[in-house]
Amino acid sequence: MDWSAYLSRQLSERRDSSLWRQRQVNQQSDGRFLYTTEGKYLNFSSNDYLGLSANPAVISAWQRGAEQYGVGSGGSGHITGYTNAHQQLEQQLADWLGYPKALLFISGYSANQGVIAALMTKADRIIADRLSHASLLEAAMHSSAQLRRFRHNQPASLADLLANPCVGKTLVVTEGVFSMDGDCAPLADIYQQTRVSGSWLMVDDAHGIGVCGEQGRGSCWQQKVKPEILVVTFGKAFGLSGAAVLCDEQTAEYLIQYARHLIYSTSMPPAQAQAISEAIRQIQSGDELRQRLQQNIDDFRRQVQKLPFNLTDSTTAIQPLIMSDNELSVSLSQYLQQKGIWVKAIRPPTVPPGSARLRITLTASHTQQDIDILTEALYEFCS
Repeated sequence: MDWSAYLSRQLSERRDSSLWRQRQVNQQSDGRFLYTTEGKYLNFSSNDYLGLSANPAVISAWQRGAEQYGVGSGGSGHITGYTNAHQQLEQQLADWLGYPKALLFISGYSANQGVIAALMTKADRIIADRLSHASLLEAAMHSSAQLRRFRHNQPASLADLLANPCVGKTLVVTEGVFSMDGDCAPLADIYQQTRVSGSWLMVDDAHGIGVCGEQGRGSCWQQKVKPEILVVTFGKAFGLSGAAVLCDEQTAEYLIQYARHLIYSTSMPPAQAQAISEAIRQIQSGDELRQRLQQNIDDFRRQVQKLPFNLTDSTTAIQPLIMSDNELSVSLSQYLQQKGIWVKAIRPPTVPPGSARLRITLTASHTQQDIDILTEALYEFCS
């Protein structure tokens, strides 16, 4: 079979399976609204939970950084791309989250891939929550380590797997707040299991950092857990992009020597590092924003109780409405868009078969009127 025939067949199968994806160009987003060539939409698909992407202080910090450093880093952090701005941000993160060291990565995906690829060998074992993010599971599958999955948020299932001996090291992997269901991992119980077995725990807290815990320190802080490896990302509550790995000094030095995703990637622009630093300050003093977000979450959940969709137990900004039918999820998304509301359908393989959904995300920027408009449209569609 030639290349063209292969690609044509694969694309045809995807198009016929109600799983076809399309990118759409938008002109601007401020956390609350999304602006496209077709109009202005209430945005309920953003991960900008605190609205910091449009925060004047964060924007100003980036502008000052660009004036000082230019718009790019110019190279890998191992060559010329590690500046005072990067070093100061790493120290700020370590101090804030209570770790000896922090290492900056260009993205959360890169951080997860880099850590697992560097640490795990053929003799080792990875035990992951079966609903962990694709970046974690893909890294585990591509590593030479053995991969086992425990039932979602079930420490007893993890304990059963840990009871089987392993020749090498064991790394337990989970998210703090799960990106598709919005539920929180029982981190205290999971951490206890890892301690008893002599394993290490790696937590990706992309959707918990900034919104959970004292000063927004995240899910682990909230549950009084300090995993050996904590991954935080800046593309959600921080309103920016990039990621960091928090760990002890020995592990940090090992990753500096062996993590290929760190060694061979151009580092984030120094101006971006300065903007992230300011976002941390906004998060630390952001109790009012977190309270507003929580009120929006409570109001939304109260209003949608009678909808004929499955609502998860999420108490976070991620509020999925789950339906079994892929086409129904797309139809509902399109209906909302006609009403001036932007919510995208999430379908397999991003989520398990039979669990297509609208992944509704709430932010501190939304008003009570915004939530009323969304819920009224949802009930209209179902009537």
